[in-house]
Amino acid sequence: MKAIARSKKNPKATNKVPVVPHTWEFESVSRWKNLNCSVCFKTMPPSQTLGPMVAANSFIHHCNICGAAAHLSCSSSAHKDCKCASMVGYEHVVHQWAVRWTEITDQPDETSTCSYCEEPCSGSFLSGSPIWCCLWCQRLVHIDCHSSMSNETGDVCDLGPFRRVILSPLYIKELTPNSVGFLSSITHGANEIASSVRASIRSQGKKHVHGSETSVDTGNSDGSTCDTSMDSTAETHPTSNGFHGADENCNGTMSVNINCHDGNSEKMESKPSFKRSRSINQKDDSHMLKMKQRYEIIDLPPNARPLLVFINKKSGAQRGDSLRQRLNFLLNPVQVFELSSTQGPEVGLYLFRKVPHFRVIVCGGDGTVGWVLNVIDKQNFVSPPPVAILPAGTGNDLARVLGWGGGLGSVGRQGGLCTILNHIEHSAVTILDRWKVAIVNNRRKQLQPPKFMNNYLGVGCDAKVALEIHNLREENPEKFYNQFMNKVLYAREGAKSIMDRTFADFPWQVRVEVDGVDIEVPEDAEGVLVANIGSYMGGVDLWQNKDETYDNFDPQSMHDKVLEVVSISGTWHLGKLQVGLSRARRLAQGQSIKICVLAPLPVQIDGEPWFQQPCTLSVSHHGQVAFLLLSLTVHLLAMLQKNPRYPF
Repeated sequence: MKAIARSKKNPKATNKVPVVPHTWEFESVSRWKNLNCSVCFKTMPPSQTLGPMVAANSFIHHCNICGAAAHLSCSSSAHKDCKCASMVGYEHVVHQWAVRWTEITDQPDETSTCSYCEEPCSGSFLSGSPIWCCLWCQRLVHIDCHSSMSNETGDVCDLGPFRRVILSPLYIKELTPNSVGFLSSITHGANEIASSVRASIRSQGKKHVHGSETSVDTGNSDGSTCDTSMDSTAETHPTSNGFHGADENCNGTMSVNINCHDGNSEKMESKPSFKRSRSINQKDDSHMLKMKQRYEIIDLPPNARPLLVFINKKSGAQRGDSLRQRLNFLLNPVQVFELSSTQGPEVGLYLFRKVPHFRVIVCGGDGTVGWVLNVIDKQNFVSPPPVAILPAGTGNDLARVLGWGGGLGSVGRQGGLCTILNHIEHSAVTILDRWKVAIVNNRRKQLQPPKFMNNYLGVGCDAKVALEIHNLREENPEKFYNQFMNKVLYAREGAKSIMDRTFADFPWQVRVEVDGVDIEVPEDAEGVLVANIGSYMGGVDLWQNKDETYDNFDPQSMHDKVLEVVSISGTWHLGKLQVGLSRARRLAQGQSIKICVLAPLPVQIDGEPWFQQPCTLSVSHHGQVAFLLLSLTVHLLAMLQKNPRYPF
């Protein structure tokens, strides 16, 4: 403890980089365990004097970049030693040592020992010899060893095992280095807002305080609230210099938006409709994007393959805030973007517009992936970046067929995100067909802008269940707190419709045409599905390629420019499909699909449902996109490279 205190009093001993203030965000102390203040070093347990209801809403400041925490009364005195995103002008990246305040989940295996003496490093600064952790390469060093190591190596950092996916700070130029004066002039009001929020909390005494403005996971509120939660796109971040994050977003954009708003605006569904990206207009998008940029990528080496990260914190189990902080710690915060109703993927893609070889990872559900793909499609890249998926939605069907799994289970284990980054580095590239869905009336007049399909399109009973879940999520987003409960809710809504005869007349309410040929819809059908991939509703294989004796249809492929059409006979049939006790009925394969909807029916595309009036859904090929594929072979090769003695 004394060694840590001495090091904090002399920050030059640990950092040879420009000072950077922490990006503080308000968080409830009840969300954390064994936290210690980075200023006074005292523990931060929930207050016991004001009662449990107030204790649950006691606030601390937590840096969403480096993970440091501080009492509200201490944060203004914190050293400005957060992760430095830009080191332009430096000959080498310099180690940026920071105290390892808490156990780091995403620690590479090879960094568990001191980089100098090679002795084990304990997991906490309260036990064993105190340690520092480099914010870039994640290597550890005992504080007592640092001086000797610095003299021998000059504190040069090689960015560690993920150097190829990290956007090196040597090539990040800050565009507005003198904007701090202007920004500080507008943060005074933000400070007053923060003070009033804290005063309001203290004044509540033993009364229950509604936590919507601090619960960044649920994002729901019933009344009008003043939002002071961390949102890297448009919300506020209280810092030692006022509200640093509100004005200078860590991911290379600038945004000032301190507003009191209706809580409903935060209820963004996990599978976003593309009209959410309201911040970009087709006519002046280039100008607007340029105005939002705080950083620019310059002189990047040709062999660099940095990763561009998009996170939708509203997806599925709504764990985006935790993922963002962990990725900020492992990568350059400039390359991590949070998607919201005010910021779409355009901003991140604009920052990377001059990078010849980069990859994209989308942390979200299938709807979020579609959102990002749509924007990439509009950018007209000469060589569009391949996309990886960190599945954070409910179904995650596209992630399943690409080998990335059906959920975030692996991320929660020790070294989880490090494993994901390692897989991205060694993954293969594959191709996925994309399809355009035009919605026209009987006069062939387009009723709305076309939609784009990656996974599947459903009309009938399956879309009805998806629509009911969508409405439930809009009304009660707090119920969708993990992926298991999300599936339970899907099953419950499906069970409600077992005795429902809403779709008894379905075969006479639709007409299906494949490549110009009318297809007969079975009389017991209550839904029709058009599939592009071999996973539906969280892993159901509708086409079942393995069944070679079923009929004479060709095997399904996600890059053969052919779609598969099947029918289902109700929600009970859907339930049996889910547990493998039944199969969908194959109807046709083709390159051009038309579904004439003759009565008002629910429709869904990739899990985004709506209620559709009579029309014609015309599905046609819309090109192909590159995805990163995690196959078993790639996984084994990556493990072998990591450990030559890996047992096959």
